[in-house]
Amino acid sequence: MTRWLQGFANAVGGGLFLTLFLVFLVQIGARFGLNRPLPWTDEAAVILYIWVILWSAAFVVPEREHVVFDLVWNSVHPRTRQVMTIVGNLLVGGLALTGLPASWDYVQFMSRESTPVLDVALMWVYLPFVLLMFALVLRSIWAIVSALRGLGLTRSESRI
Repeated sequence: MTRWLQGFANAVGGGLFLTLFLVFLVQIGARFGLNRPLPWTDEAAVILYIWVILWSAAFVVPEREHVVFDLVWNSVHPRTRQVMTIVGNLLVGGLALTGLPASWDYVQFMSRESTPVLDVALMWVYLPFVLLMFALVLRSIWAIVSALRGLGLTRSESRI
């Protein structure tokens, strides 16, 4: 099931990126080839860019691929790493969990407004931020459980 969900998330992320690329090509072709800029391509590119970045951060890019500064991590004992992992994920996950209701309220509130050209409700533009916050909560819980089980604390398993 996990493998299927990851494949689905990757497919959605790839589809969003491909669509962004195609919109960008249409934009370039219309602007420089036909000398007729299309306003909808600018707006679609911005919306798709927001979705690509937030969707990928939430569901596509694994934690080990994120940029980290692990100088301290590599110099401490595995028990200290366990504490660092638990405390760090309690902070990140706790903050994301605390901010989740307000973020959802704001995104729902933005359904009243829409984009000027495509008339897309801003709720749909900013929805992936809520998904990212939810994913941060779930990732933090998973990291805490893994740390309590002693997983991911050795140098070979660390954040390469």
